[in-house]
Amino acid sequence: MARSYDEALSKLALLQSNRIITSLFETPSTSTTTTTKSSPQTAAQDLNAAAIPEMVEWLRRAGYSQADLARMKHIHVSGTKGKGSVCAYATAMLAKYRRNGDVGTYTSPHLVHVRERIAINGEPVSREEFAAAFFEVWDRLTEAAIAAGMPAAEAQGAASKPFYFRFLTIMAWHIFLKRGIRDVVIECGIGGEYDSTNVLPKEAVSAAVIAQLGIDHVAMLGDTVEKIAWHKAGILKAGVKGFTMRLRDQPGVMDVLRERAAEKDAVLVEVEEEEVERWGGVEGNLKGDFQKRNQALAVLAVREHLGLGGGGGGGDKPLEDVPMEMVEGLREAKLRGRCEVVDDGEAEWLLDGAHTKDSLEEVAKWAIQQHRASADEPLILVFNQQERNIAQLLEGFVGACRREAGREDVFRYALFTRNEVAKPAAGEERDVLVQEQAADKMRELMPGCEVRVLDNTADAVAEARRLARGRAGEEKRRVLVTGSLHLVGSILQVLEP
Repeated sequence: MARSYDEALSKLALLQSNRIITSLFETPSTSTTTTTKSSPQTAAQDLNAAAIPEMVEWLRRAGYSQADLARMKHIHVSGTKGKGSVCAYATAMLAKYRRNGDVGTYTSPHLVHVRERIAINGEPVSREEFAAAFFEVWDRLTEAAIAAGMPAAEAQGAASKPFYFRFLTIMAWHIFLKRGIRDVVIECGIGGEYDSTNVLPKEAVSAAVIAQLGIDHVAMLGDTVEKIAWHKAGILKAGVKGFTMRLRDQPGVMDVLRERAAEKDAVLVEVEEEEVERWGGVEGNLKGDFQKRNQALAVLAVREHLGLGGGGGGGDKPLEDVPMEMVEGLREAKLRGRCEVVDDGEAEWLLDGAHTKDSLEEVAKWAIQQHRASADEPLILVFNQQERNIAQLLEGFVGACRREAGREDVFRYALFTRNEVAKPAAGEERDVLVQEQAADKMRELMPGCEVRVLDNTADAVAEARRLARGRAGEEKRRVLVTGSLHLVGSILQVLEP
């Protein structure tokens, strides 16, 4: 069997994707059982019931137990928005304290290549290390299946393996344990209570973070922020501090978080907005005024992880005396596809993978702030969202941009594209109904904006570059790409092949 990186990617592609798994939750339930504001939907409960026991079994087949995971200390991060930023900040800060040791990070999704999900000291693992670890885990699972009676020919394939996210989660821990890493920052995939990463025992978790909450993955997590909060708070562990922002305008959400903390015998530390405002955050690579909240949560979690104190309670003020090592980490933290600016010589690309109403409003603030110096020149928009109501999201986003800019004609051109990089093969027709819906909505919202629909991002980038070309001596025009992390990743693959 070939053991190359390309072969590893080919086999990884055989595993069930997250989209296939989440689609199982989209079948309407026939149950008439009612649920309270702080409990998940009955159908989701039924589908989720076996998630953690199954993950424990997959770990066992790969040669690990939950006790093995406790050889590492994890900062465990859940939330609807801001998880990636919190992880990036926590990783960068820990690296300042572990100069003679490595810090492991596991996040999702990836934007350009799958190795981004498993990082050491903030850098993706190499192709060689990824391939070696992939086949070590693959072979262990194959051998376990054969030992359990599965025919060898079948066991060697995907039938004896967990779905995509579970496999990569196990593989990340395999790499970290093999390297002897003791400090890990890990992000939930979806939810928290039943997420694959929540197989971590309390002994393996030094601190938990529940980042900003909002409506997302409704079929799996519920259709209210309270129901979603129930899932996100599932990562709280007995005797372990969990950090979150105190949401004074969402008392129902806070009630759920407090109930869950009490139920799990965890310590919930609620960070006051006023305290974060007084501190002000640290200006760094990750742009956006909202990042100071993510920074604050990361600072508290890292202080707790390192045993530095100032983790809430006792009247201390952990944000009034942030060590210089942490300040440097906050300043240097990097995260692709979030408030990222790329200058390719032909245009200045503003990229953010926001894909919910709330996060798109934050992008509107950031993008207009970035663009304010040349406010007379409307932006070029590249937008997509395949899994949510694209017209509804677009309408809210355009409204937010207008409010921030104080003008109606924020966009001169709008391109709506599918996420595939390559052009369709000869004779292939791609469904662009979603993009047409967005285009119709944009014509309604902004009649003076020129609108186009495309079926691949290679053409979208080429068209945006053409539209961005100004006269000699003119400032580069800006292209705003948002609506989906998958779209941003696909655009980056074209910009940086």
